[in-house]
Amino acid sequence: MAEHIPGTGHANNTRSLVKTLTWRTIATTDTILIAFLLTRSWEVGLGIASIEVVTKMVLYYLHERGWSRVDWGLEDVDPETGKPDPV
Repeated sequence: MAEHIPGTGHANNTRSLVKTLTWRTIATTDTILIAFLLTRSWEVGLGIASIEVVTKMVLYYLHERGWSRVDWGLEDVDPETGKPDPV
């Protein structure tokens, strides 16, 4: 396997999926807490989160995969030095 140079390359499907799952865990916990604080009902909080977790996970994954196809904002790196190529 080639040496990884930070700031280069694109995320693979597995990385995008793991990022999706870890972010959804954090964000869904936030949704449950906000819904509970607004309604004082764990049932409502969990109900909202059970819908939100699925829809937002799919949307985030598609967003992440779309960005993985775009080179905008990525710097070319010299493979020998690992430093950005001069423009």
